Amino acid sequence: MDLRHELMEGRADIPRVGAVFPARGVHPPYIVVNGYDDEIEPVTAYLRDLALNDSSPLTVRSYGYGLLRWFRVLWLLGVPWEKATEAETAVLAGWLRTAANPQRQRKTAGGSVPGSVNLRTGKPVLRVGYAPRTINHALSVVSGFYEFHAHQGNGPVTNPVPVSPQRRRALAHRSPLEPKPVLGRARLRQKVPDRPPRSIPDRLWDELFERMGCERDRALLEFYVSSGARAEELLGVGIGDVDWAGQKVYVISKGTRDRQAVPASPQAFLRLASYLDEIGTLAAGESLWRTRRGPDRPMSYWAVRRVIQRANEALGTNWTLHDLRHTAASRMANGGKLTLPEVQAVLRHANIQTTSRYLTVRIEEIFDKLTEHYNTPRAERSYPSGYNADDIAAVFGA
Repeated sequence: MDLRHELMEGRADIPRVGAVFPARGVHPPYIVVNGYDDEIEPVTAYLRDLALNDSSPLTVRSYGYGLLRWFRVLWLLGVPWEKATEAETAVLAGWLRTAANPQRQRKTAGGSVPGSVNLRTGKPVLRVGYAPRTINHALSVVSGFYEFHAHQGNGPVTNPVPVSPQRRRALAHRSPLEPKPVLGRARLRQKVPDRPPRSIPDRLWDELFERMGCERDRALLEFYVSSGARAEELLGVGIGDVDWAGQKVYVISKGTRDRQAVPASPQAFLRLASYLDEIGTLAAGESLWRTRRGPDRPMSYWAVRRVIQRANEALGTNWTLHDLRHTAASRMANGGKLTLPEVQAVLRHANIQTTSRYLTVRIEEIFDKLTEHYNTPRAERSYPSGYNADDIAAVFGA
């Protein structure tokens, strides 16, 4: 079996050479270097174009890692980037389908089996390998890289990533309000299941809230589940972004990157006041959420994620930070007090079809109704008095 087949079958690994580093300039904010710390100029040109087209720095960083993975495959196979073909793309897709994702390696023994379902939450446990969405994103990154260089007159004549012209034509000018046509996927693209949003039932939410060990964590959860803000958005809130009288906070929205107002519940502001009483007065411009161990510094996404992970380990659940946003959206959409456009405004969705997904009914949420239905005795057949039993048996059967 040659090296290409070994990679596609998961019997060989790709050397982790090269890196993604912050750049000294703005365009691009990140650069990719090879194993000798030499900047890869074709990648820099593409990342610069992304930055000039108003892509966020996080998007540029994500594309940088995607291209670093692609160049690692090419370096291992000994193929120059400008001579890559669909055969190399197949190697990348095959390796991603069989390789273990280092981000999902668990250091603690006795955890849930990858790919199984957590019986408490009903959520599947992540697989060991890369998700289908990740594989499709990797293919999109490589395809965009070669489209850019084809426009510049560089690279191979044919994009090494297969496309579906029929699908592109059908989706090019489709209104988001129209139903999505069913079309075949391009070669090497993975099938992505349409998973409904996963909200936390009230009973399990109370358990999760009780596991929070301090007022800071309780205040964070109250803000997440009442405002529907994304994890990074809420962590970026400073002391000057809190409108106590208006019961709202100002966040940098993920999509528009504008500062927008997000309402929150009175309970969230009570918890916030209690938390600020503990840590004291913050200086103007300081981040609202601070670490409790080590030197005083703003709380990171990974620190909040670890808070949820510790609670999961104690409760035997597998909730994530994004489940808190799903919970807020489901409560708003199904509470009967807000219309769907109002929920869309709070969540800052660009398309109301995205908001409508939270109107779906989950089995976990109707468990009590199902139990009552199953325990209802079967109705017994009865007939009015005065009829002869033999006549009833002859007409309706015994």
